[in-house]
Amino acid sequence: MSGLVLNNVSKTFGQKKVVDKISFTLDQPGVYGLLGTNGAGKTTTIRMLLGIITKDSGEITWQGNPVSRETVNFGYLPEERGVYPKVKIREQLSYFAELKGMDAESTNRAINRWAKKLKVTEYLDMPAEKLSKGNQQKIQFITAILHDPDLVVLDEPFSGLDPVNTDIIRDVIIELVRNGKYIIMSAHQMSVIEEFCKDILILNRGKTVLQGNLKDIKSTYPATRVQVETDRDITKFINSAKLKIENEKNFQYTIKISNEQQAHDLLSDLVAAKVIVNKFEIMKPTLNDIFIEKVGAKNIETSANSTKHQTNSRKEA
Repeated sequence: MSGLVLNNVSKTFGQKKVVDKISFTLDQPGVYGLLGTNGAGKTTTIRMLLGIITKDSGEITWQGNPVSRETVNFGYLPEERGVYPKVKIREQLSYFAELKGMDAESTNRAINRWAKKLKVTEYLDMPAEKLSKGNQQKIQFITAILHDPDLVVLDEPFSGLDPVNTDIIRDVIIELVRNGKYIIMSAHQMSVIEEFCKDILILNRGKTVLQGNLKDIKSTYPATRVQVETDRDITKFINSAKLKIENEKNFQYTIKISNEQQAHDLLSDLVAAKVIVNKFEIMKPTLNDIFIEKVGAKNIETSANSTKHQTNSRKEA
């Protein structure tokens, strides 16, 4: 089987099982979401699949071969940011390219290309300490992809970036996917995961609590909100229907519902009262809602003993 395969992978440190029989597959290019709270086992999983630390049991293969530094050409952006503060950017990038076996000509070409794309060309001959944190992060991102890796692991790639730099990194990730790269992304911003990832896995205390196609997962949940935009205040209609306003601004309402019929009844009331409705959207739970349900405070103890929940076996709430 092509791509990356983890099968029943486990890791224990001392008496603590940090990763407990994790399995997932990336069988085609794209972005795979690896999610979990702090300490859930994400980073340990990443380090095992990249061959940085050894697994205790299970199998990890890339293109059918056991994962090692020789069998997988990977790029890694760790959550812990780090550049050499006193060293010029071009020298740092050249050093890491040399470690990956790149020749000088290919290195200079790749540095110039990615520096232009990430808008850091003017900083190449400056020491890293002169750069803002956001630009330092972009330099570290370049380090992860400079050598044209097949498998890229991005741990919190957007953390701390302003909207402009977020868009720059977003465009690069889209380009990498178009170029056939396999990407594993770990992030706490659920909106980012929803934007990029077709498939996800959620960890809690080293165990898989949910995995599968994100669209299919969301389809098993009932609608929980309706978004309404009108030309006037509709609070009295919402209160009359005994619904709860979750957010409100400029006659734009996000309203909690228990079932879709409540939303349709509200719309009927608004139309009957000749309220102009500019937007009306019944919404499934967000990935953030699902994540909190699976690993939130109420599940922090019970989830330790939970078994993997496959999408097709989940009962509707």
